[in-house]
Amino acid sequence: MKQHAKEIVPLEKARETAIFGSKAVGLGDALRDGLPVPPGVALSGAVVEAVSAEDEKAIAKVAKAVRLLPVPLAVRSSAADEDGADASFAGQHLTLLNVPSADEVPAALREIWWSANSDSAITYRQRVGLFTRPSVGVVIQTLLDPDVAGVMFTQNPVTGADERVIEASWGLGEAVVAGLVIPDTFRVDRSGRVLERRAGRKQVAIRSVATGGTVEEKVAADRAEQLCLDDDQLEKLAQLALRCEQVYGMARDIEWAFADGTLYLLQCRAVTTGASHEKESAPGPATSDPIEALERVPLFAELDPDEVEQIARLFKVRRFSEGETVIREGSGGAAFFLIDSGEATVSIRGAERATLKSGDHFGEIALIDEGHRLATITASSDLVCYGLTYWEFRPLVHANGAIGWKLLQSMAKMLRAAQSDQGS
Repeated sequence: MKQHAKEIVPLEKARETAIFGSKAVGLGDALRDGLPVPPGVALSGAVVEAVSAEDEKAIAKVAKAVRLLPVPLAVRSSAADEDGADASFAGQHLTLLNVPSADEVPAALREIWWSANSDSAITYRQRVGLFTRPSVGVVIQTLLDPDVAGVMFTQNPVTGADERVIEASWGLGEAVVAGLVIPDTFRVDRSGRVLERRAGRKQVAIRSVATGGTVEEKVAADRAEQLCLDDDQLEKLAQLALRCEQVYGMARDIEWAFADGTLYLLQCRAVTTGASHEKESAPGPATSDPIEALERVPLFAELDPDEVEQIARLFKVRRFSEGETVIREGSGGAAFFLIDSGEATVSIRGAERATLKSGDHFGEIALIDEGHRLATITASSDLVCYGLTYWEFRPLVHANGAIGWKLLQSMAKMLRAAQSDQGS
């Protein structure tokens, strides 16, 4: 566990992008340069994967580090290749807000790990030529209860003008990021002079809930169109923009919040076009063992019990809410799923073809090739699955020729059966 200990550090000690990801290192840089960042810890991709695989020692190490932080918590992805020069993973990887305690953190980490292996993330990776195993670090910070929050561009993202563009709303900044409100907009020149103030329509505010997650709270009519930033706050934001440029460079996309009169930096990255993928709560584990279900999958029919168990040990739990798209026809994919509980519908070109239940499976072709999904699977109830990714499966087959040969035999039988059905 010494390796895990070195890969769970206070944010100010996060320095290696390849280990902790660009978001964690960026926040570490900010803390080292005296910028106002909420307290937090950084987890390496290896630790996140170990927790998602139910490694008890890794879970204990994370719990020990996280219990030092005031709750509630924000748990955010920090992939090693996130927001790079050639690709932006904004919108692909998950953030979980208002995780109420350290006990809920492992479930949040599992969800974030799966978001990096989701069909949308894999499709994006294929499109930009990064079809490699994701390494998803995580930043865990104390979640603020802000009076007002939002985003700020240190250069006008539309015109390219050398001015600050600030968008703000009441409560958590996710109301702005997720497009739930028309935010107030301010333009401020490099000297701090306000060029424009434009009130929006901030009819809801995102607030934390004591039991975890967030809720949309209705804003009083007289505040919905009232400017939520005063001159003093705009001056502090202008100073923050200048400091961020000094630390990070020009053309920055900044997430910020005012809480109890103090301005905090939540994130600072190069300007990108994607939006954060936020989720309100983290799910629990599955309830049964995948081995019995795995034995019924035709692709694995030729394997003996020990070989099936080797594969079953690689599975990780993934959960979907009712109505959520699990895989989408035509998208890229790198995961195979066994249903533990719940139901899902299968559709092809918009037409429903089947219903899947506990013990059923889908997506096994993704374990073999890098092609597109052949159908859309939608959760018709809350759905708990065991998932296996291409990244875990391929090394096992490479290292075990007997398993590889038996898989070829199973595929040959499946192909003969399909040809026989077509001929009948």
